[in-house]
Amino acid sequence: TYKEIKDIMIKSQSYLLLTLMGIFFLSSCKKDDGPIDNSYTIPTTYNFENVSYDGQTQRLAMFTEFKTYMKSANSSGTTLDENRLAAMYANDAANAQWIGTYDESKQMRGKTFEPVQSVFDGLLIDLATASQSTEAGTNGIAGVVQSNDGAKNYLLNENGLELGQVIEKALMGALLYYQSTGVYMESGKMDVDNETITAGEGTDMEHHWDEAFGYFGVPIDFPTNTDNVIFWGDYCNDRDALIGTNKTIMDAFLKGRAAISNKDLDARDEAIQTAREGWELVVVGSALHYLNSGLENFDDMALRAHSLSEAIGFVYALQFNPIKKIKNAQVEEILTLIGGTDNIANANIYNAEIANVQAAKDQLADWFSLTDKKDEF
Repeated sequence: TYKEIKDIMIKSQSYLLLTLMGIFFLSSCKKDDGPIDNSYTIPTTYNFENVSYDGQTQRLAMFTEFKTYMKSANSSGTTLDENRLAAMYANDAANAQWIGTYDESKQMRGKTFEPVQSVFDGLLIDLATASQSTEAGTNGIAGVVQSNDGAKNYLLNENGLELGQVIEKALMGALLYYQSTGVYMESGKMDVDNETITAGEGTDMEHHWDEAFGYFGVPIDFPTNTDNVIFWGDYCNDRDALIGTNKTIMDAFLKGRAAISNKDLDARDEAIQTAREGWELVVVGSALHYLNSGLENFDDMALRAHSLSEAIGFVYALQFNPIKKIKNAQVEEILTLIGGTDNIANANIYNAEIANVQAAKDQLADWFSLTDKKDEF
């Protein structure tokens, strides 16, 4: 009836009035932190005051020497010293035989995601053991395998795994990617003092952000300047044409640092999200690239092993982003499709099947909405 409708309208208006009064009351009680100054300038290069990431620069240089030494085993007759590999990983300077000079407190092992440090210890032993072979590599026998055209040589273990590539790419994830996205961008390093300035380093929060940037491996004027990009910076640049990650990630690092210096923590958190998501796409794109390469060269054992070993390392690396889109169970599924097991030390490339490698590629692309680009990587 009209009266009933009128009563409902009166009650609705009363409820709305009470709701608005409640919102006003809550708003008036909320602590006023004062306005955020959003007028600050975000520079076009990583040229801020009081920036230091020397520890990261040293570790990248150590990693470069470590990588070079591992790759030397691709030459027939070159045997790797197990003790030297371990010493380089843990920066035991007396046995590492470094070319460069590094602070004794800087090492790679101690910054690797702790639960998998022993995985790399074992892989280094396996690599040294494989390098001792005096035979040509074949199914069941470790040794150097040559590409069909004779242009490439790779040391493979008895399962056709190029351990040097697996170690490098997996460690790029468990060390560099993990430290930047999973340590320095996390609360423990971000929810810290942002008032007290230390000369040359800035505030604690600024310094931690700079250290996160240091692990990315790019110059301060990237991507205008792509000279001397290393590790993730190099692979980001390689994938940029397809997924545009150069500018996305660099802009996130610039925005985050400027936001921290201007106490704009909302913008900082947005930059963290963007950097993590963009970096994950670089890892995925790199895995897809080497799956494509493995499929294209499947009949050439040396090239197949080289490419799929890299793919295994990149897929393994996907684990180490705290907001990753992919689940660990999915990482294990992809690893199993490529090498028959989710244990990267036991993957078998000799027994790899084209259909399974194709399925790994298809699933990975689908999970990241890259199906339309999967053949282009």
